[in-house]
Amino acid sequence: MRIFQVDAFTGSAFGGNPAAVCLLPGPAEPAWMQRVAAEMNLSETAFLEPRDGGYGLRWFTPAVEVALCGHATLASGHVLYETGLARPGEAIRFDSASGTLTARQDGPAIALDFPATPAREAGPPPDVLAALGVIPPVTGPAWTGRSRDDLLIVLAAEEEVTALAPDFGKLAAAGGRGIIVTAPTSRSDADFVSRFFAPAVGVAEDPVTGSAHCTLAPYWCGRLGRAALTGYQASARGGTVRVRLAGDRVILTGQAVTVLTGELTAAAL
Repeated sequence: MRIFQVDAFTGSAFGGNPAAVCLLPGPAEPAWMQRVAAEMNLSETAFLEPRDGGYGLRWFTPAVEVALCGHATLASGHVLYETGLARPGEAIRFDSASGTLTARQDGPAIALDFPATPAREAGPPPDVLAALGVIPPVTGPAWTGRSRDDLLIVLAAEEEVTALAPDFGKLAAAGGRGIIVTAPTSRSDADFVSRFFAPAVGVAEDPVTGSAHCTLAPYWCGRLGRAALTGYQASARGGTVRVRLAGDRVILTGQAVTVLTGELTAAAL
């Protein structure tokens, strides 16, 4: 089986978020896929299974299977176009736990059609704020809410987001998939910044998180009164996600770069 490592949401190698993409010849056992993901030890490993009209797509962190992953989907689309398994300009359909997703080339980038997951306002949980180092009322959040999978915490300034030094052990006990922290930015190339922490699913800090932007897009588009924005995820690697709100869907657009290609010799049994 062919396997690839791709840096997603970046135009250059060693930036953005790395994902592994495994091209399966057919169905594989979930336990085997989980072991492969643990072996790859990246935030996500995507498994593509050929199906009529598209591909089955599943995502695994080193610890668990997840229902939605943006950067590994972007990496999957990139691999299919780069290897010629998808024709230029052809839309790719993925069947996933989050329904049908599509990828389509957009110049040098790839646009993903994902479900929006807006956050509803909810009171800030003190244990999470303390684990993040956000201590009210001195540096309290401007707004907090919960989406289907994640907690969204909005801070007043970019510097508050970049200065966070979380206690990941305490965050892991907080429940839910992850914590999105965001703020407005003075960057000329972005409209907002964010960071994403998910120690509960084996990812302390995710470098660039496409699925988190399914929550960030409804919030920031509503707050700024625009349908299309650019987000910068301010992790150590950093990455850029263009978002466009389209009803109950979000179009996520970014570039990707293949870093490694190889052959997986430990076949599924």
